[in-house]
Amino acid sequence: MQRAGAQQMSNRDRELGMDRTITRRDFLNGVSIGIGASLLPGKSAWLEVFGVEEPTFAPEKSPDYYPPAKTGMRGSHDGSWEVAHGLRDGQTWPDAVDEKESYDLVVVGGGISGLASAYFFRKFAGANSKILILDNHDDFGGHAKRNEFKAGNRLLLGYGGTQSLEAPHHYSKEAFGLLQELNVDVDRFHKYFDQSLYKSLGLKRATFFDKETFGVDMLLPGFGTHYLGVEYPHEILAKIPISEPARQDLSRLQTATVDYLSGLSPEEKRRKLIKTSYKDYLLQYVKVHSDVIKIFQSAPHGLYGVGIDAVCAWDCLQMDYPGFKGIKLQSTEDSPEQAEPYIFHFPDGNASVARLLVRSLVPGSAPGSTMEDIVTARMNYARLDNPGSTVRIRLNSTVIRARHLGDPQTATEVAITYVRGGKARSIRAAHCVLACYNMMIPYLCPEMSVGQKEALAYAVKIPLVYTNVQIANWQAFQKLGLSGIYAPGGYFSSVSLDFPVSMGEYRFPSKPDESCLLHLMRTPCQPGLPCKEQYKAGRWDLFATPFDTFERNIRDELGRMLAEGGFDSARDIQAITVNRWPHGYAYEYNALFEPLDRPDSERPCVVGRRPFGRIHIANSDADGHAYTNIAIDQGYRAVQEITVGAKRETAASA
Repeated sequence: MQRAGAQQMSNRDRELGMDRTITRRDFLNGVSIGIGASLLPGKSAWLEVFGVEEPTFAPEKSPDYYPPAKTGMRGSHDGSWEVAHGLRDGQTWPDAVDEKESYDLVVVGGGISGLASAYFFRKFAGANSKILILDNHDDFGGHAKRNEFKAGNRLLLGYGGTQSLEAPHHYSKEAFGLLQELNVDVDRFHKYFDQSLYKSLGLKRATFFDKETFGVDMLLPGFGTHYLGVEYPHEILAKIPISEPARQDLSRLQTATVDYLSGLSPEEKRRKLIKTSYKDYLLQYVKVHSDVIKIFQSAPHGLYGVGIDAVCAWDCLQMDYPGFKGIKLQSTEDSPEQAEPYIFHFPDGNASVARLLVRSLVPGSAPGSTMEDIVTARMNYARLDNPGSTVRIRLNSTVIRARHLGDPQTATEVAITYVRGGKARSIRAAHCVLACYNMMIPYLCPEMSVGQKEALAYAVKIPLVYTNVQIANWQAFQKLGLSGIYAPGGYFSSVSLDFPVSMGEYRFPSKPDESCLLHLMRTPCQPGLPCKEQYKAGRWDLFATPFDTFERNIRDELGRMLAEGGFDSARDIQAITVNRWPHGYAYEYNALFEPLDRPDSERPCVVGRRPFGRIHIANSDADGHAYTNIAIDQGYRAVQEITVGAKRETAASA
């Protein structure tokens, strides 16, 4: 499908291949499922216009319904967010249809936390308990998003969100136990993740200095996609396109053992570093040239969603950023994430964990029984909302209300209203778990106390873009000796070859002449603002950015980075999936902007997750950490609250 008006494209767009055909199946399917559904005629109009009764809205029953294979704009795709924005802006749906459905539990949100909540509740309440999971997206898994591509008859898998199981041996017994019950043996990843592939080919990380920021396009080895104490060798440092004073300062920053906070006690140093951004530390204490800041500005994007202007120096010390050799401060002990290798990765990221949960919850939703066969299994979406199943998953359904039928302290049921196919519908449940974004909950439950609603609204999720680009081959990376690229001034701040994981029948394209996936990351932050204000600004940036803009920047950046390796964007790019997450990572309480000595019990996420009658809260927001094990733990906690309440009710009635 070529764009209208392609003949009017600039010569540069033609060079980039903006007139080339790439698959954009979401532009066809997504409209009919999302926005288009709200524009269909109402019930009475169907008889008048078509002479038939209104058809049932059930896109998931279509034989060709398969969201993982969609390309184009994914993540928070069109059709998934409009109803929620309408609710925020005061829209009402007064004529909800009573579906006459009643459940033991309704879960709002089909991400890993919501799926885990359903899993734990079934263990508590029994296999015959009736559970419904509602999700606003056209696929389950939340941020654990699976992207599928085809290279001939070969399947290529990418992750569009949650990447890996980080340090799984340090998980809680509940989270690790859930993995074991799903037949996930994490130790097998030592065999499945080829830790020597890129090293055996001599591939390393590099930095791309762009002409807009540094005056010239230049690709140099060193300081790769994940900066963990790697320094620029002297011979490379001499080539970096910055001024000579800045180059001398960068050399000093890497090698000097000066205590830039001399005169302060260790505790005073710690507090100073916590309340000083890394940028200010470099400028005010190390006194580096401003050109040095440009090199490091985007380094923490992958972890924090902001640059060094909004990340504290103490956190950068923990990550072995340069400039702390003479501080005489010992960093804290290795975090669990540092204690284990970063290899616990399914080919589609943690989407396979979500798929394993769904296969366990909904009979017939996927074939197989192992962690290996789930990787290539094709999910049967028509079975997810099967009336004959005790657990049902209803996609394309945005919840707009969760209300107790009576006093929250004594009510025995919760009414849940959701919009699906442009119509509001209501159901009932004995219990409700809200595993959606915290900031949505005050709109769903306006009866909550002001204090709890303020606590829930406190966090601002981190916007980000995870993009998968299918290329014809990765020979350019081999020729250039690269596995990943850090781009401090780039539209995308990092580009990397996909994780080399082969398991079950899935085989990673380990030969450079094979088609493979590149992973690109963008965090649309606005340097200079407080972190939460940057996140808000970045969110609106994402909503305002069309796919064409992403595609143009992808083609331009890859073409310039890899030109010396023979890469041609027009020729070599075969497909693009942009996973846009305006509400991405959970807010992790950036120490630079938070109270220094606030007890954990007073953190807004802890205050906000308190039970509200029969409504409980489970998501990564509820703990302020964007990790899969946290999502699972919060699902377990919410179900434990239900368990305690049920025991209390049983005792009271005895």
